[in-house]
Amino acid sequence: MQRVGIREFTKNFNKFQNLKMVEIIDKKTNKPKGLYLSYEMAKIFKSMLEREKTEDKKKKLSKIMQFAGKVELDEKFKNLSERELKIEIAKLKNG
Repeated sequence: MQRVGIREFTKNFNKFQNLKMVEIIDKKTNKPKGLYLSYEMAKIFKSMLEREKTEDKKKKLSKIMQFAGKVELDEKFKNLSERELKIEIAKLKNG
């Protein structure tokens, strides 16, 4: 990958358009300031980011779905209201 300074990149942009990737650096500090990607590389990079994002969503969803539907009520509790359910649970705890 070619490394160029900010000023050189802006002055000679046409020269760098045909390259796939150019690292833009600050010549004084020699620190990277940016990255120029060709359109083809940008499409590949964007698809990689989207794929990673969907994989993260799937992982989070699978963690949540582990607990979905785990609780099953006994038949005698199915048609009770919240208040009635609390009373029945208290009766069971106290004997």
